[in-house]
Amino acid sequence: MRSLLYIIAVILIIGWAIGTFAYAAGSLIHVLLVIAIISIVLGVLRRDTTTI
Repeated sequence: MRSLLYIIAVILIIGWAIGTFAYAAGSLIHVLLVIAIISIVLGVLRRDTTTI
């Protein structure tokens, strides 16, 4: 499950980068960035709690 979360985060970050340079998607790009950051944070938190 953890690797799936990272794959989704990477896809969203790539989508954000493409959209930022293309200026085509508007505010949707920032929503993708926020979702990607939340996914990464959740992945880190879940990894930390499983090692305790």
